[in-house]
Amino acid sequence: MGTHTKLMTTGSIQRNLLSFAIPIFLGNLFQQLYHTADSLVVGNFVGKESLAAISSIGSLTMLLIGLFQGIFVGAGVVISKAFGEGDEAAVQKAVHTTVALGLSGGVLLTLLGYFFAPVMLVWMQTPPSVFDDAELYIRIYFLGISTLILYNTASGILQAVGDSRHPLYFLIIASVINIVLDLVFVAVFQMGIAGTAYATIIAQAVSAILSFRLLITTNDIIKVRLWHVRFHKGYLGPILRLGIPSGIQNSVTSFANVILQSSINLFGPSAMAGNGAFMRIQGFAFIPITAFALALTTFTGQNLGAGEYERVRKGARFGVIFAMVLAETIGLLMYFGSEPLIALFSRDPEVLSFGVQKSHIASLFLWSLALSHAMTGIFRGAGRSIVPMSVMLAIWCIFRIIFIQVGLSIVMDIRVVYWAYPVTWTISAVIFVIYYFSVDWMRQTK
Repeated sequence: MGTHTKLMTTGSIQRNLLSFAIPIFLGNLFQQLYHTADSLVVGNFVGKESLAAISSIGSLTMLLIGLFQGIFVGAGVVISKAFGEGDEAAVQKAVHTTVALGLSGGVLLTLLGYFFAPVMLVWMQTPPSVFDDAELYIRIYFLGISTLILYNTASGILQAVGDSRHPLYFLIIASVINIVLDLVFVAVFQMGIAGTAYATIIAQAVSAILSFRLLITTNDIIKVRLWHVRFHKGYLGPILRLGIPSGIQNSVTSFANVILQSSINLFGPSAMAGNGAFMRIQGFAFIPITAFALALTTFTGQNLGAGEYERVRKGARFGVIFAMVLAETIGLLMYFGSEPLIALFSRDPEVLSFGVQKSHIASLFLWSLALSHAMTGIFRGAGRSIVPMSVMLAIWCIFRIIFIQVGLSIVMDIRVVYWAYPVTWTISAVIFVIYYFSVDWMRQTK
């Protein structure tokens, strides 16, 4: 084993999953902290309209970024399976194909986001009072989007071979830089929402540079040689076959969330700010969910590559239960502490009311969100990306949109939009459990 690799096909299953998931957990925690810092600084130093502007574009950015993030999940599965099989040549070709995808994806997303995202703000019925701030932020953000894509590329490569520690280190550094620059640009230089956007892309650039410096200088199996970066024959196809369903899942879910955001926008800036403040807080509950989903993807991929089916089954059981318990524990804390938590972002009574209302509806159902994402991680690692894509498309996109449109046509109440989340989380969780126990999904990958 090299310095930046970890084989998960032997040893304690619990220790393997926890030692892999904890650095991802901490990394996502720091990432969420600097995203939250953006909202805290803007909400306290600029105003609720600017907070509403930042809050309104999260789903929109994910709509454009999600496809490529899904493709990198597919790349990670290909790399982890080759690593589990001990095929060094296959790992190298998959790694360099992944880097080529990251470079081309960064260029494409820059163009799409800069020119297309403002049009989407109009489609989302963004209120005039926050439109200019939202457009300014999103244009600056997408000018630097390549840095985020390249960090995700490098992070995915490292995690596929069991190294979740170094992406954590780079995220910690980026988080500290982002928070400091937020305060300097917004509180000191009075740059407003533009300062927040510049702070974010500078921090992302640092994490991307550090990540690729490691990949280029390491002597491990994942070493990147710039002259080998291209789409290697026989590897682009499997990466896209596994990754595109995940990317479509990300994008269609984000598309549904864009529709949800447009529905929230109908209730005005206070509703946008209150919902956005809660979503920042909910992001902390989502951290363990993401960590265990990624851990289960890598664990499943490596162990199926090595033919260790029983380890996959035991790892799935432990990871799913642990993620659910942890997420729901955080959900209970959010439920009972919602008012002081929302007040950190804004003390406006209307903003507080909308945020607390959302918390009291969604927080108690985080177990179902954890179950859905953990199962998704397992099926992706097994090469069954089409399954979570289909479920998310049907439930988190189509059904969620129908639920909102029909509900609002009956009663114009923002709680209809709020309930769309826990209802669809629970339905998808039930479907995944049925699939898990009724289909021989592991051996179909061989």
